[in-house]
Formats: sequence, C-alpha cells, structure tokens
Amino acid sequence: MGAAELCCQHLYGECVPSEEPLCDTKITGEELFDKGYMKYGCPHYRRRCRIIAPCCNEIFDCRHCHNEAKNNINVDQKHRHDIPRHQVQQVICSLCGTEQEVRQTCINCGVCMGRYFCETCKLFDDDTSKRQYHCNGCGICRIGGQENFFHCNKCRCCYSVLLKNSHPCVEGAMHHDCPVCFEYLFESRNDVTVMPCGHTIHQSCLKEMKEHYQYACPLCSKSVCDMSKMWEKIDEDIAATPMPEPYQNKMIWILCNDCGTTSEVQFHVVAQKCPVCKSYNTRQTR
Repeated sequence: MGAAELCCQHLYGECVPSEEPLCDTKITGEELFDKGYMKYGCPHYRRRCRIIAPCCNEIFDCRHCHNEAKNNINVDQKHRHDIPRHQVQQVICSLCGTEQEVRQTCINCGVCMGRYFCETCKLFDDDTSKRQYHCNGCGICRIGGQENFFHCNKCRCCYSVLLKNSHPCVEGAMHHDCPVCFEYLFESRNDVTVMPCGHTIHQSCLKEMKEHYQYACPLCSKSVCDMSKMWEKIDEDIAATPMPEPYQNKMIWILCNDCGTTSEVQFHVVAQKCPVCKSYNTRQTR
C-alpha cells in the first residue's frame, strides 16, 4: 500500500473528517510521507508542525509547551493562562515553514504532519505506539488503545475495561485535582488510578503515600488497600497493652471511616475497633 493510500485509510479513528482526504492523493511515495518522521517535535509529542496559540498569538511546539511557558513562576500571575486547545486554528509546518489552517498534510510540501491526527483536539503525533484514540464522552484524545478502555457516563471519564463492572462510581471522578500534587487529573499525562472508595489519584502519588505509611484516602479517609494484616497487628498490640483500672470501663463514640457506622465502644489508648467491619480506621466523635 502506498504512503498516500496508507494515510487516507481509517488509521486515525473517527477524529479525521470523512469529507476531506488525509493526504493529498497527488503526492505519492514513502520517502515524502516519512520525510522528517520522528525527527521533529518536543518532549511531549513527535510531530512535524507547530501550533499558533489563539490566546496569545505565539508559536509553540504543542499545548503543553504553551502551558508550561505561560504558567511559569516567572510569569506575572495576571498573565498566566492555559491554551484553549480546541480553538487552535493555525499550524506551521516544521519542514517548510508554511502557515496554514489545521489539517494533517502540509498544503505546500505535502508532508504528513502527524501520523495520528485528531481534528477535534487539534492533536498531531507521529508516535502511534501510544495507541491514541478520541473519546467522544471525554471530548479529548486518550492513549492505550480504545479496546482497552470504556467511558463511564457517571464518572465522566475513561477507565480500564478491567474495572467495568467493579469500580465504584463517583460523579465526575476525574474532574478535579489530584489530592496529593493538585494537578488536574482529567487532562493529566501521568497514570491515574481509582481507589476502592471511587476517588482518583495519580498512581505515583498513591505509591508515595504508602511509602510514608499513609493508607487512607485524602478525600474521604477510607482505606486505600487491604488493611486486614495491620488490623491483626493492632489486635495483638491492644491485647498486650491492658488499660489502667480507671479507664477499663470508659466508653466513647466512634465513627468508622471505612463503613460509616457510628458505634459506642470501649476506650483504648492504642486504637478503637469498629464492631461492624472490624476496621481500626476510626475517629472519636464524643
């Protein structure tokens, strides 16, 4: 299959407008199609074009480059902003320097500016090993292969198909900042994971939490992993630590962070155990 034919097939999903061919059918040959392939771009994307930001009319390799430059600590806070990615109208070919409207192939030299191209997101990327796809529900492009993910309408985001029948739904689960590093999760380029409570967090941030012996969700305080072995250890510590006689019959009220039950239990200086789910992830209420 020739280069032009290859580019004109539905390689790039439903993002490419069907009324316009992806490559100029007059231009043929693998040499032209691959000219500059994987040689241009930035740390975020391999692509053969640059974008003109509609917000400040400046040229950047990609939206991430724009956002990093315009939200830098050295920029006056009043002038900091993110690029409205869907409003990008003009791009510049990296090979011939021609400014043109957003399209996959250069109108001047005919080079394919990105093997993956999404007209909705104005996204170009030569590195198709990421297995990019556009999710209509999210309204943005994702990576990892469309067959490996599903869109949850309640959570309003994509999850692995492994979680399709098991994840707890939380309204707009990823439409907030990571509770540890405060990066906006919905558009984050770092791996995001779902905790048992349904809240989302960067995988690396969750790992860092565990390394610092923090095992409760920063948002709702529910346990983020199986704590049964830890509860057994606390059982042993309590059995080995009898309370002084004045405190042996002291009763307090607790709230269990894991099951939400309020109970009256015997006070102990080490921890208070939920009588319902047997968790020690509790707090004293009175």
